[in-house]
Amino acid sequence: MGNSIRFRLWSAATISILIALAIAGVGLRYLFELNVERRIVSELTVDLNELIGATSFTPDARLSVASGLTDPRFANPLSGHYWQVEDLASRTLVRSRSLWDATLVFPDRGTSGGLRKIEELKGPSGELTIAVERTITDADGRSFRAIVAEDHHSVEVSVREYVRDLVPALIMLAAALMAAFFVQITVGLAPLENLRVAVRNVIAQRTARLDVAAPSEVRPLADEINRLLDAQEKALARARSRATDLAHGLKTPLQVLSADIRALRRKGEIELADEIEKSAGAIRRHVERELARARLAPGVSSKASCRVKEAAAGVVAVVKRTPAGRQLALVINVEDDFIAPIEEGDLSEILGNLVENAARFARSSVQVNAWATDGEVSIGVSDDGPGIPDRDREAVLSRGVQLDTKSGGSGLGLAIVSDIVEAYGGRVTMSNADPGLVVTIVLPSHG
Repeated sequence: MGNSIRFRLWSAATISILIALAIAGVGLRYLFELNVERRIVSELTVDLNELIGATSFTPDARLSVASGLTDPRFANPLSGHYWQVEDLASRTLVRSRSLWDATLVFPDRGTSGGLRKIEELKGPSGELTIAVERTITDADGRSFRAIVAEDHHSVEVSVREYVRDLVPALIMLAAALMAAFFVQITVGLAPLENLRVAVRNVIAQRTARLDVAAPSEVRPLADEINRLLDAQEKALARARSRATDLAHGLKTPLQVLSADIRALRRKGEIELADEIEKSAGAIRRHVERELARARLAPGVSSKASCRVKEAAAGVVAVVKRTPAGRQLALVINVEDDFIAPIEEGDLSEILGNLVENAARFARSSVQVNAWATDGEVSIGVSDDGPGIPDRDREAVLSRGVQLDTKSGGSGLGLAIVSDIVEAYGGRVTMSNADPGLVVTIVLPSHG
């Protein structure tokens, strides 16, 4: 999971979303608190103007407030809403009933006629308040200062309720954004998934090149991979050609060597002839195998197909002309229209080796069967001979391994079969039929 591009992008997006929404939440809380305070200041200003309008000096120069403010909260003791008027000459005070016996302490004097918001004014219980004040001077030169204040706790309550409603909304928004980013990342990475499928098809030999509609950002990668596949195909073709040339180049000297061996036998040099023939046989087996491998295309066709019965009939016709084949019943149990996903020449090479081996060890019959199951095509060659012990089955698929050195075989038949089947993405299985042996090749179907 840690190496997944989708997971990394989604994790980065999730972290970014959470950080952004956390910052947005803090900012929204601050703006809401600022807006609530502005609203309160606006309401306090209205109350302050009403208080100033009700304040006057009596003929004997005493400060007088004609009536209290209309808001009943100013009449309730310690309600959190307070007003106070101070005669700046005599320092006498007139206070709202809500102050009870407390006094609002002004931090400093204000400018005459100017409305001022006081940030640090403490209430009767020491609580922080929001307050506005104004200093008024009448025509006779007498001045007073009026102040209206409200407990800041009301702001905190409003902010707390707002945050309680805001948090679920931000969580829902975060979930929606994360889901949207996941969809966006999935859609954005879809071309890479298509590219992965195309590469898998090339590996499975269903296609020879990356045939995928890729966006401009991915197209250069697909083009580079296609150029690499082209270069690999050319390199394999050159290697196959050199192997073929080498194998053919060795066949002529081997034929000359075989003639020399016969000449040595005629001269009585039997021991020397046997040693040379043994070495020449080993060389011949390697040449035969390389010729069989070189005959395979560098990349077998993903659309190769052939009729199994026709290929099997050609092989059986050849084996029937051999001394071992004349004494056996060679049976083909395959439907006429049964198709295998393999070139006919390659299937003939496979069946030739399998049927020839089966005929060499069979007592009375050899059968060729074919069937299709679960997206695979299977072709089996069975005989009624002695079979192969379990411990030796894997070994016979190796190059040059002969369990029966007297049969005249090269020991390369099953190894060549294995090479061809693997080139088509298939496998070879072996099992005892009691009596006999069943060798089955399993090939992936094109569908």
